[in-house]
Amino acid sequence: MRIALIGNQNSGKSTLFNLLTGAVQTVGNWPGVTIERREGKIKGTDHTLLDLPGIYSLSPYTEEEKISRNVLFSNEIDIILNIIDSTQIERSLYLTSQLLELDIPILVILNMSDIINKNNAKINVDALSKDFNTKVVQISATKKKTIVELVSAMEEVISKGKKPSSIKYDTKIEKYVTKIENVLTNQKHKRFTALDVLSDGVIPQVDELKITPILEEAKRDFNVDLEELVIDNRYNKIEHLVGVAVDNKYYRRITDSLDKVFLNKFVSIPIFALIMAAIYFLAAGFIGSYTVDLVDGGVSSLIEVVTSFLESIGTWDFLISLVCDGILTGVGAVLNFVPQLIILFLCISFLETTGYMSRIAFILDKLFNKIGLSGKSIISFIVGSGCSVPGIMSARTIKNDVEKKTTIVLTPFFPCSAKLPIIALFIGSFFAVPWLMSLSLYFLSIVVIIVSAFLLNKFYFKVKDSTFLLELPTYKLPSLRHILKDVFEKVFAFIKRAGTIILLCSVVVWFLLSFSITFEYGVDVDDSILALIGKGLSWIFYPALGELSWEATVCALQGLVAKEQVVGSMEIIANMSEGAGELVFTSAAFSFFTPMTAYAFAVFNLFSAPCFGAIGAMRRELGSKKSMFKAIFFQTGLAYVLASIIGMLGWVFFK
Repeated sequence: MRIALIGNQNSGKSTLFNLLTGAVQTVGNWPGVTIERREGKIKGTDHTLLDLPGIYSLSPYTEEEKISRNVLFSNEIDIILNIIDSTQIERSLYLTSQLLELDIPILVILNMSDIINKNNAKINVDALSKDFNTKVVQISATKKKTIVELVSAMEEVISKGKKPSSIKYDTKIEKYVTKIENVLTNQKHKRFTALDVLSDGVIPQVDELKITPILEEAKRDFNVDLEELVIDNRYNKIEHLVGVAVDNKYYRRITDSLDKVFLNKFVSIPIFALIMAAIYFLAAGFIGSYTVDLVDGGVSSLIEVVTSFLESIGTWDFLISLVCDGILTGVGAVLNFVPQLIILFLCISFLETTGYMSRIAFILDKLFNKIGLSGKSIISFIVGSGCSVPGIMSARTIKNDVEKKTTIVLTPFFPCSAKLPIIALFIGSFFAVPWLMSLSLYFLSIVVIIVSAFLLNKFYFKVKDSTFLLELPTYKLPSLRHILKDVFEKVFAFIKRAGTIILLCSVVVWFLLSFSITFEYGVDVDDSILALIGKGLSWIFYPALGELSWEATVCALQGLVAKEQVVGSMEIIANMSEGAGELVFTSAAFSFFTPMTAYAFAVFNLFSAPCFGAIGAMRRELGSKKSMFKAIFFQTGLAYVLASIIGMLGWVFFK
């Protein structure tokens, strides 16, 4: 049996998929698109489970919706598992109502039953099962004991193989649905197709001559937009069904009470600012800075031990230098900031799982819509706080093509995990209150995004107004297991980069610092290949730094490969210039930095073109190399202008 798992985003679909299939999964992309496709065998059975993209309807507007329709209209699916967030059952039932119109057996799964029970809410499962003419079960995907019951219910639906009952519309709508069904030839899922034709006006070509007169008659009869009519009717029926089968008033009351505070037009933005200030106080303040010193001490001790060991066994000097001055120094400089990342990811994941981040999208939508962005853009920015690549890819859920492209270009402006080491190093070294200055960079990124979106909207993309629909989820107590897993995955991805890309870059930097243009080993760093390259380009950063620094120049260029490598390269250059144990900003190479030039240099690296991985993601999502290069030019040009202005202000007022 091939089984499709489908549901809204954030309904627990991925958790259930992982629980049912365990580690026996295959991951790839859907043909022709970059959206992830996952398949796996359900444990203890021969059934194959296909994880469809998280969607809210089967309307063929987004890539995700098109994929789901195509799969369900193919012959490969024997049964549907429709997972529903029990705390948002009214929103979830819109998709369910469409799935019930298909000629495929369906098992309706009410997830998060533990939350419902904990808050004295009740769902009449029998009433829903009777209305849908199919099995309905309550589970909690985070609790394994419910899975046995789920597999049993699934086997029951498979064995019966009966078609579910779709909801009944008003008599006049049903009349035209029946008329269209009667003339459809060789069409799968006739009721779904008939409703689709009535609402969207998309007529199967083979039946066009028969259906067009019926559709014209319906338009004259109703004298209103047929799509709105069908949607309103669907929601009315769902609302009635929920009113009869669901008692969730207590739980909604808690959410409504909290939203009176968090969505208040006067205090919502200040509350958001205070929350982000608290996050940066924890990540970049006393706790974060202490952990950096602790890990740095451990890395320094490791380098000393490795150096002594290699010397004791007679290792060649250049190998000792490669391992200690290159690999351990470069990679260790980046790994120093892992504890700060853990704190940051814990806080962000907590806000996401509680439902607060959806409120931020709602709060900022009105402003974003005026400057050519969607409320959904904030979701891409938040996802991009871990890594810009998934943030850029998440923009594909934005329907308006221009808003989507604007979001893709601006997502790298939001500080990602790779940029945190830059913020921590420069801000922590030059400012007495590092968490406050780190927060200033965070809010500067929001200002830059708003101004950039306005400029792109005004002179380049010229966005038309669009509609943003968002149903706010109820507040939830986050699952510690889910948060820890999310944080582990993000931190592991960061460490993996340190062990691959950063390691390779560190070796390259060491090599270019250790050899002259004639490949003579052990030369002074000022006579190295890297210095030669840097000196030829150092004039570029003179407005921001007030110095012709080849060292800072090559470090900034390394940031195009991986932003973390800016810190790694600085550590290697400082170490090889002055000797082990020298602090970066007390070494001759970087002693010229002042608070203002340090801030300017951090700003350039935060807003310039992202790493190669994110550039590749922009190329795929923007659809052409030309658009990608335009984005890179805009990002780097804006970063250069900002850094130069800040640097020159420092010359004038703080020299």
